[in-house]
Amino acid sequence: MMTTILGISAFYHDSAAAIVVDGRIVAAAQEERFTRIKHDPAFPKNAVDYCLAEAGVSYDEIDYVGFYDKPLVTFERLLETFLAVAPRGFGSFCKAIPVWLKQKLRLPKLIRQELGGKYKRRIIFAGHHESHAASAFFPSPFEEAAILTLDGVGEWSTATTGVGSKNRIDLQHELRFPHSLGLLYSAFTSFCGFKVNSGEYKLMGLAPYGNPKFVDLIRDQMMDLKPDGSFRLNMKYFDYCHGNRMPSRKFEELFGVPFRQSESTLTQDYMDIAASIQKVTEEIALRLTRDLQSRTGQKNLVMAGGVALNCVANGRLLRETDFDNIWIQPAAGDAGGALGVALLVWHQLLNNNRAVEKPDAQSGSYLGPSFSSDEIEAVLKPANAIYQSYSDESELCDRVAELLASENVVGWFQGRMEFGPRALGGRSILGDARSKDMQSVMNQKIKFRESFRPFAPSILRDHVHEYFETRKNEDSPYMLLVADVKKEHRLELSDVEQANEGIDLLNLTRSTIPAITHVDFSARIQTVDSERHGRYYDLLKAFHKKTNSPVLINTSFNVRGEPIVCTPEDAYRCFLATDMDVLVLENCVLLKKEQPNANANLRADYLKRFKLD
Repeated sequence: MMTTILGISAFYHDSAAAIVVDGRIVAAAQEERFTRIKHDPAFPKNAVDYCLAEAGVSYDEIDYVGFYDKPLVTFERLLETFLAVAPRGFGSFCKAIPVWLKQKLRLPKLIRQELGGKYKRRIIFAGHHESHAASAFFPSPFEEAAILTLDGVGEWSTATTGVGSKNRIDLQHELRFPHSLGLLYSAFTSFCGFKVNSGEYKLMGLAPYGNPKFVDLIRDQMMDLKPDGSFRLNMKYFDYCHGNRMPSRKFEELFGVPFRQSESTLTQDYMDIAASIQKVTEEIALRLTRDLQSRTGQKNLVMAGGVALNCVANGRLLRETDFDNIWIQPAAGDAGGALGVALLVWHQLLNNNRAVEKPDAQSGSYLGPSFSSDEIEAVLKPANAIYQSYSDESELCDRVAELLASENVVGWFQGRMEFGPRALGGRSILGDARSKDMQSVMNQKIKFRESFRPFAPSILRDHVHEYFETRKNEDSPYMLLVADVKKEHRLELSDVEQANEGIDLLNLTRSTIPAITHVDFSARIQTVDSERHGRYYDLLKAFHKKTNSPVLINTSFNVRGEPIVCTPEDAYRCFLATDMDVLVLENCVLLKKEQPNANANLRADYLKRFKLD
C-alpha cells in the first residue's frame, strides 16, 4: 500500500500545501494562486484540494498530515516577549491574543474541520526550521550536505545550521529571536518604504544604485557581529518585539533621514541605505557559511528560509566559500515548509530510505496545476478570442521565437505552474534580452511596477559560461544565483556615463543583453535544460537558432500586487488588461492586435482590482 502525506503551511505568510506519496513529491502549490490574494495566509483549502486531486486521493485516504510549525512554542515566545517588554507592546498583545485563542491554539481541530471532518489520523507538528531544512536537503541531489536555514523567525529560531545525511537531518546550532538576519533585512525594507514580506526583492534590486557607505555604521551601532556569523542586535533600533513597526525612531536618528513613505520619491539616501544593508547581509551569510563548512567539512550546501531568496548573497556564497555546490529550495519561504514537513515525516519519522535523484527531486518546481488544450479552448471560444492553434510543437516554438525576435512581449503559459515565488517557464512573461527598451517597457506597461527593478535572464545551460561569470554548465534552474555579465559582452561607457549615479544609471546601455543587465553588471540567472524544462527549453533553442542569442528575459506572469497567474482565465485576463503583445496558452497563440475585446474598461477594472490605478 502507498503512504500519502499532506504537508500544510498556514496562518502566518504565504500558505501552501504539498503532497508526498511514498517519498515522491507529487504536487505543491500556494493558496494565493487560487484565491488571487497576494501572500494569502488563510488555511490553504484550495491548494489542499488541488494536491489531493493531483495525487488521486480523498481526505480519508491521507495517512499523515504535517504542519510546518509548532504553534504552542511560538505562543510561548510571544508571551515571553510581551512580558519582557511590558508595559510596552500592550496594544499589540491585545490584538494578537484573540487571534491565537480563536485560531492558532486550536490548529488540530481546525485542520480536521478544513479536511471535511474526514481525517481521523495523526497530525504532526514539526519545528519551523526543521521543515525548512527538510525542504532543502531531501529534494537535493546530494547524499550528504551542510544545511543552512535563515529567515525572520520560526518558534524561537531565526537561523539554524547542521548536516543532512541519507534520510536524516541534524540541526546542531541556532540563532535565536530577537536576533535575526531576516528581521534585520525586513526592518530596512520597511524603512525604505517597501512592504515587509514582499518588498525585500525591491530592496535587493535597489541596492546596486547606491553606495554602501553605511556599512560600518550598521555593524558598529546596530549589532555585535562575531567571526562565525552569529550576532546580537542592538534592540533600541527595532520595534518588532513590542510595536507595529519594525524600525524604531532611533533608526531614523542613526541615518539622519525619515521613514520613506510608500510610493514617494526614492532619493540617493535610501539607495545608499539599501546598498549598505545588502552588503552587511552578504557578510553575515558568508561568515555563517564559512564557519559551517569549517565545522562540517562538507562540500555541498543546501539552503532554505526566506533569506535564502537573496540571490545576490547566494552568488557570493558559491563563489567565495569552499563549498563546491549549492542547492536552494525554490520555495524557500514559508510556503516551502509545507513540502518540508511532508518529506520530514516520510524520511525522518517513518525512517524510509532516501534515493538521491539527479538533477534533483524537485521536478523543476513544476508542481502546480496544468491545463489541456481542450480546457484552454473552452475558455477562449466563449470569449470570442482570436487565436491560432498549433499541432506541431517545433512549429509553435518557431513562431513564438519569431515574435520574440521582433521585440514582442509574450505571455507564456505552459505545463504545470511553478511552486515558489519565481516564474521558471511555466507562467512567465518573456522578451528579447538584446532590446535596449524592453526593460522599461515591461516594467511600466506590463508589470506596472517600479522602473528600477531588474529582470532576470533565462539562458540555455550549455551557453551560460559564454555570457556570465560562471563555471561551464553552471546549474541555476531556479533563478536563485546572481553572476556578473562577462566582460566581452559589456559595452564601454563614456566618462560622462560613468559619472552618473543613482537612478540615472538605469538609462545606460551596459551590455549586448541590456534588458537583463543590472546597473552593477549583474544578473539573476535561470539556466534552462532539457531534463527539467521541456517546451521552454525547446523555445530557447528555437530562439537561439533564429537569433544566435541563447538568452531571454523571464519575469513572472502577473502585474504588481497580483499573484502569478494559475489558470487560463487568469492569464487571458492579464493579457487583455496590459500592453502584452502575444499570449501563448499551450498550443494556442493569440495576438493582441487581433483581439476584439481588449478594451480600456477591462484594463481600468484590472488596475483598480490590484490597486494600480
